[in-house]
Amino acid sequence: MIKQYPLLTEKIDVIIIGAGASGLMCSIEAGKRHRKVLVIDHAKKPGRKILMSGGGRCNFTNYHINADNYISHNPHFCKSALSRYTQWDFLTLVQKHHIAFSEKAQGQLFCDGSSRDILNMLLSECDQAGISFQVNSKIEKIEQLGEHHFKVYSSRGNYICQSLVVATGGLSIPAIGASPLGYEIAEQFHIKVWPRRAGLVPFTLQPKDKEKLSTLSGIAVDAVVSNKRQSFSENILFTHRGLSGSAILQMSSYWHPGEELTINLLPEIDLVDVLKEQQQQRPQRKVKSVLAEYLPKRLVAIMVMSDLAESPLRTISHNQFKEISAQLQQWTIKPNGTEGYRTAEVTLGGVDCNAISSKTMETHPVAGLFFTGEVLDVSGWLGGYNLQWAWSSGWCAGQYV
Repeated sequence: MIKQYPLLTEKIDVIIIGAGASGLMCSIEAGKRHRKVLVIDHAKKPGRKILMSGGGRCNFTNYHINADNYISHNPHFCKSALSRYTQWDFLTLVQKHHIAFSEKAQGQLFCDGSSRDILNMLLSECDQAGISFQVNSKIEKIEQLGEHHFKVYSSRGNYICQSLVVATGGLSIPAIGASPLGYEIAEQFHIKVWPRRAGLVPFTLQPKDKEKLSTLSGIAVDAVVSNKRQSFSENILFTHRGLSGSAILQMSSYWHPGEELTINLLPEIDLVDVLKEQQQQRPQRKVKSVLAEYLPKRLVAIMVMSDLAESPLRTISHNQFKEISAQLQQWTIKPNGTEGYRTAEVTLGGVDCNAISSKTMETHPVAGLFFTGEVLDVSGWLGGYNLQWAWSSGWCAGQYV
């Protein structure tokens, strides 16, 4: 049961702003050290984004966590936290609470039941650690009264604390209350904030491409999506707005406006060789019939010029086979943009990690001020990496607040 703090001015050891993944983990660890902890959140209940994770089944971590799976202006920053509180440590907690889980593709771990299993686990741990909550509460002002000495003014009372943890998350999914509060707190204390943009987000298309591909909405295929810096081999999904699917979401974090993407819709085969072989064996067969064995017919009709698709193999030259291959295996497209924070799973950029201790998550300039989770300039791949960063960074801060 969540304890609700009364309306009064109170001295607290630790105030944590944000009842998301990293804030809850930090509170649990601080509570275990017998620190008096208050978690303040503007939402009516803790953990709303946790409940949304993994389509409601919570992709809570990944077997293959590595610093290379994260984007930051300081790529080494996340290494310490990820090595000190690992995916195996979180799995131990999950197993302690007898939560059934399964592995999906590429090491992704999901609850067999629902995301609420993970949230209930965290709230149970908070209860055991004596954590108090003040939900449905707005932070109005923060003052530094001295080293390890802050006054927090909220819409439901004022508090003085020794350690202040900013675990406010990023700007993604504003419909559930995302806000720039964490960045504003950093700027108040003269801590650099890197420019932010939406990551792990679908692409929108140029009007001409959108019109051309509109009939493909709902089609999903395995593909390799790449640019000059990165490549992902997962699925892509055609939508009525543009392109989505795992490979697209991954690439969005490595894409900049104006850049082209190259998409291989048939990454597992040498299409030219396949067409040559079929030409020898069944010369009367139409090109589109061969391609339909590998791709949806609607996709073939859009991607391959009709005069080639409708032609018998015997009438097609090997150079034309290369042309067909290029249309399907070297398809280039320039996105118009992304769907933005509305559907983004993560925020790229954020509080400068050079201002933060990678061991404690405490800021170098301000003793007693900590930042954890997505508000920091650390963004993970799709597949449980961002929640693991939340667990790891929250755990580390919890040892020192």
